[in-house]
Amino acid sequence: MTGTTRNAPAGKPVFRFAPSPNGALHLGHAYSALLNAEMAARLGGRLLLRIEDIDMARCTPAFEQAIYDDLAWLGIGWEEPVRRQSEHFDAYRQMLATLTDKELVYPAFMSRGEVRALIADSEDGGLNWPRDPDGAPLYPPADKRLGDSERRRRMDAGDAFAWRLDVEAAMAGVGPLTWAEFASEEMRAANEVEARPQEWGDVVLARRDVPTSYHLAVVTDDALQGVTHVVRGEDLRQATSVHRLLQALLGLPAPTYFHHRLIPDANGRKLSKSNRDTGLDALRAAGKSPGDVRRMVGL
Repeated sequence: MTGTTRNAPAGKPVFRFAPSPNGALHLGHAYSALLNAEMAARLGGRLLLRIEDIDMARCTPAFEQAIYDDLAWLGIGWEEPVRRQSEHFDAYRQMLATLTDKELVYPAFMSRGEVRALIADSEDGGLNWPRDPDGAPLYPPADKRLGDSERRRRMDAGDAFAWRLDVEAAMAGVGPLTWAEFASEEMRAANEVEARPQEWGDVVLARRDVPTSYHLAVVTDDALQGVTHVVRGEDLRQATSVHRLLQALLGLPAPTYFHHRLIPDANGRKLSKSNRDTGLDALRAAGKSPGDVRRMVGL
């Protein structure tokens, strides 16, 4: 089946493939999309396509159209309408307002340069600055000590800031968290995995000019679209801790997850959209078939 499938019956398992139109899809995207389609078919479920285009500076209509073309070429069908995140900022604002009302977010004013300087001073003094699972330094807690009047003064003055989640306060309100993770793509059994959002520190949930981040948008979209099964790359496994925390804080349902293996390049590294030789458009131009792609990703 290619193209689109409309008005699938409700009450079935719901999967989604959610690429960002900021570059050409590569073999890793093909594997994830094909695996979502196969797992949805195995359960008699639905497959949604979501365009995650909140990065308005890098996402383009041309890349979005290329996504549709590549998926259709692979023989993957999806339901209409396609959800485009850039068209749903109001939904994310409402979720952010819920967290603001609970006093679980705060405006963070430190620039990247200021953070780097603070960390350098600390590490020069012999302290090891804590880092998140991706290796990025955790945000310093200085902004939490600002009073409301000072925060408002700086915001009114037009100072740049990001809305960050106060993860310590958030964790205190929800207690221990887990998520259900399938052990394999056969989906025979799911294991409970401990969520550790504190390892990420106070993550960004929105910025002054963009009312969301990946973390906030993805849990909002999954809930509003009724997604029951999230199948995505192993590189996002640890981020699920943040997503489980947000789901608990916002009263959103938690899907079952499966974080699949990554497809490496010829040097064993994670694929990148800048790697043109693994792009689906380049492979198609080189005469590869959808069957060739399936074999290349091990399906």
